[in-house]
Amino acid sequence: MSDDLEIRPAATTDVPAIVAMLADDPLGAQRESPDDLGPYLTAFERLANDPHQHLMVAVRAGRVVGTLQLTVIPGLSRRGATRSVIEGVRVHADERGSGLGSRLIEWAVEESRRQGCQLVQLTSDATRKDAHRFYERLGFEASHLGFKLPL
Repeated sequence: MSDDLEIRPAATTDVPAIVAMLADDPLGAQRESPDDLGPYLTAFERLANDPHQHLMVAVRAGRVVGTLQLTVIPGLSRRGATRSVIEGVRVHADERGSGLGSRLIEWAVEESRRQGCQLVQLTSDATRKDAHRFYERLGFEASHLGFKLPL
């Protein structure tokens, strides 16, 4: 992989490319609506105005080829530890297997350290077995069982 990759904060103009990547798998195809950007643009504004949210894109040759969201959460547990949560990791189909996913996660871990986090966590849908192996290769441990309640 060449070194012409830039990881930077997402801009409003990146939203269509981010949503397209979120929708480009069997799970995302069921829950994302790339033809209706309104809700995504509203969400983007909330993220952009929150200093604890970092919606990032990886750009190569002027094209968005990856994304993730990093959320920094101060807390009382673990002796007042600050933690970060990695969400919405996606790599464009043309870039899968190139090491881009690892570079995005490495960026998130390093940024978490820079912000004083003592723990980085993420969740991955139970059906995403390849993603589980990927995260384990990067040193993450499957230590918890997650629960969700749709509202």
